[in-house]
Amino acid sequence: MIGAALSASTDALRAAGVAEPRLDAELLLAEATGWDRARLAAAPQADIPPAAARRFAEMVRRRLRREPVAYILGRRGFRNLDLAVDPRVLIPRPETELLIELALELDPRRVLDLGTGSGAIALAVAAELPGCEVVATDTSAGALAVAGANAERLGLCGRVALVEAMLPPGPDRFDVVLANLPYVSEAEWGELEPEVTEWEPREALLAGPDGLDVLRAAIPAAAEVAPVVALEVGAGQAVATSELVMEAGFGAVETRSDLAGIPRLVIGRTEAAA
Repeated sequence: MIGAALSASTDALRAAGVAEPRLDAELLLAEATGWDRARLAAAPQADIPPAAARRFAEMVRRRLRREPVAYILGRRGFRNLDLAVDPRVLIPRPETELLIELALELDPRRVLDLGTGSGAIALAVAAELPGCEVVATDTSAGALAVAGANAERLGLCGRVALVEAMLPPGPDRFDVVLANLPYVSEAEWGELEPEVTEWEPREALLAGPDGLDVLRAAIPAAAEVAPVVALEVGAGQAVATSELVMEAGFGAVETRSDLAGIPRLVIGRTEAAA
């Protein structure tokens, strides 16, 4: 029965250290049965079809190994998009939406998304700003394959160009550079949950002793191609990143905080853009 299956799986996930065991159990059962969570809640005495029960049990076993729910389901919602995700790419986080909100404010004609991963930033900008041309780069061929598949499924292939590099080749200009690049420090790595350290791509997360190695290289490069740069950063990195942005020639710098009050976005503008 639904109620018994949810109760047992919730207990097992809680014992394994999963942060939100009941929610995860409901999401997995909804996927296994094809029923939404409201239907599950309304019929706790209903039987689960045998094929769905087997599928649910396998998904719970995967979650007990601390595989993220998004990888088990094969998708993650971001803004109004449903993105395919797998271990080749990071799972999009809510704080990254700050970059999209900034893009909507600026209403740019051309955007460069550095380190696109699943394509979350590039595809959200293209979807919400129909007049905007987006170029998305990544050094991972696997990540670009995921981003390309997402772009095709969402009908955005003609609006987003994917490039396997840190920067597009040749001289080019953009109105703004958006970037969610690796920013986890080596010291922080051991403190992260197994969902991150054992499943998400390490190269998309780690960035040296202080977490700023990738940003040190990317910020001067961004200054060469755009008058505005916006960077997602980790907790406690906003001040150091702001200094890097100013050193690269962006005269006006501001930070914006996420819903937890953590300075999460560093925005640099040249004097002309400011």
